[in-house]
Amino acid sequence: MNNDVTLHTGDLSDELRLLLALLSMDRGADLAFNDWELLREADWDQFIKLARHHRVFPSLNQKLQEMKSADIPTFVTQLFRRDYYRNTLQMLALSGEMEQISKVFSEKGIRSIFLKGPVIAADLYGDVSLRTSCDLDFLIPLKELDRVEELLVSLGYVKDDYIVSVLNDWKWRHHHTTFIHPSKGIKVEVHWRLNPAPSKEPSFNELWERKRKSSLISRPIYYLGREDLFMFLVSHGARHGWSRLRWLLDIKQLVNQKLNWPKLIRLLNKHHYSHVGGQALLLASRLFSLPLRDEMKPLLSGRKAHWLAEDAMFYVHRMVNLHTPPLPEEVSRFHKRYLFSLLTVRQKIQFVASFLFPYPEDLDTLPLPKSLHVLYFPLRPFLWAWRKLSKSPEKKAVKELERY
Repeated sequence: MNNDVTLHTGDLSDELRLLLALLSMDRGADLAFNDWELLREADWDQFIKLARHHRVFPSLNQKLQEMKSADIPTFVTQLFRRDYYRNTLQMLALSGEMEQISKVFSEKGIRSIFLKGPVIAADLYGDVSLRTSCDLDFLIPLKELDRVEELLVSLGYVKDDYIVSVLNDWKWRHHHTTFIHPSKGIKVEVHWRLNPAPSKEPSFNELWERKRKSSLISRPIYYLGREDLFMFLVSHGARHGWSRLRWLLDIKQLVNQKLNWPKLIRLLNKHHYSHVGGQALLLASRLFSLPLRDEMKPLLSGRKAHWLAEDAMFYVHRMVNLHTPPLPEEVSRFHKRYLFSLLTVRQKIQFVASFLFPYPEDLDTLPLPKSLHVLYFPLRPFLWAWRKLSKSPEKKAVKELERY
């Protein structure tokens, strides 16, 4: 299959091109001749900023240690070694916390599937220290949410993400809630969905049937099956514009494992993520030299995957942090359009229709007793117009779609 993927990379900075070249190297390989020139002339302060922004410094540390080149300043190798050491401690702490949480849930008969964190680092990289993670994400059945919250509070966690809801819209507008342990400094995200609405995804029971057991620790820790993990990682990365290259590096590592491609393609087609899977493969091919093989062809044949890959280069060209508002106006406008373009036609209709469902802002504008909340449906257009006239533009819908 033709691996020549046309994406605009010619105007990437020299430091970003060097970073991509290093991360694309196979174990034991060497840099290409032109890339050595990038290394000798690199602005190392900018290179360090890029590595930290994209959360790829553990992998870069490994590459630089293997190279042992005199052209790499000592302060750079020392800094990456220090960052790598700190990350190792962080990942070990998360591993210990993951084991404790899993133990408590298991004793109470609560099923949980860990989505990211140490189990993914061990699975994709063979070593928890080679991937960064700042929190623990796990998926539970929605019916267990109240019990899980009680257990986390009993373990010292404090709920950090209080969701205001009208008529239980939180169940589909949102997909997780956040807890923080004040003394341990650990954050956990409790998911009842993989992604926010509008999205189609497997039920918890389906994911549980296909789960894998991690060998990271002696206690059973469960995480997503390979094909489910691919779908989750590409949907998550796409929603964030692949603004951190670590997510694309995860895709490369996963693709290099033994994926069941016919099964994966059926799964992505069923849940309307084929175009997003194709986007991820195209970006990983162009940026990290991932070979595109014939079994991937069904995900790459549509134009939408190519368009989305081109759109994602907007984020690659910039150090965009979508979690630190306010965003620059240019980024904010582009991101809104990009998120909408990710949706299928049916999902776009669902998203537009969701504007008719009451929002918490309606409750703020005209407080009504809970027994009368159903009246927000006919009143919603008027309440929305009132806020517009009051110069309080409603941004809630976009925020929900942008939610992590």
